[in-house]
Amino acid sequence: MSALSLALPTRAGRGAFGKVVLNEARLTSRQPIAPIAGIAIPVVLLVIFGELPVFHRTAPDFGGLDPFDAYMPILVVFSLAMLALLGLSVPLASYRELGVLRRLSTTPVPPSWLLAAQGLVQICQALAATAIVMVAGIVAFGAPVPKSLDGFAIALVLSIAGLIPIGLTIAAVARTANAASVIGRIAFFPMMFFAGLWLPRALMPPVLLDISNYTPLGAAVQAMQASMLQGFPPVAPLLVLGGYAVAFGYLAKRFFRWE
Repeated sequence: MSALSLALPTRAGRGAFGKVVLNEARLTSRQPIAPIAGIAIPVVLLVIFGELPVFHRTAPDFGGLDPFDAYMPILVVFSLAMLALLGLSVPLASYRELGVLRRLSTTPVPPSWLLAAQGLVQICQALAATAIVMVAGIVAFGAPVPKSLDGFAIALVLSIAGLIPIGLTIAAVARTANAASVIGRIAFFPMMFFAGLWLPRALMPPVLLDISNYTPLGAAVQAMQASMLQGFPPVAPLLVLGGYAVAFGYLAKRFFRWE
């Protein structure tokens, strides 16, 4: 959010900002397509994978891992990407299309509060989705508890920090909600490919794996998987995620239009 130079509310304005957040949460609940896709689909996939015996057999092709364990971080980043690329960008583009941002500029409520509120709602949903997937995977299907909880938390925070600015950039350049939806989907599917949804990273040839390591979702999966199965994640994927946060934060700030 700092990428957009958000004017954070003062102590006196926190009550008003809280009402903006609650209003955005209510509006999101009335149009829950992205939240449902970002939470329900990963949970459904989790149950399907968890019930397949073949996913709980150690596979040499997966680097000696159970396929189910390998897919856990992929399902987490599926949620994060869906919420950031579609759940955040589409409403903001819709607000510009309908003139909401322009009208807000004539009121005491800064338009930046609306961006902050939408971002906060999506971050809360992302954390909830992550908690549901992780707890269900560990409790119901025997997935391992992350060996480095600190490392997993850092990987999660940096993943969110890297994806939210991408969603804001899409909202910045899209003139309509439909355009934001199309751009978000066009970005989502290649990113999920390099995250390993269709071809797990362990099965990727070296060229594709190298590309994956430098994509936001590939780096996120790499960092989360390392924290779950090995220990504190390596520095490289964390730096990649930080780089996306800085680069797309700048682009969002540079191109965001209020009208």
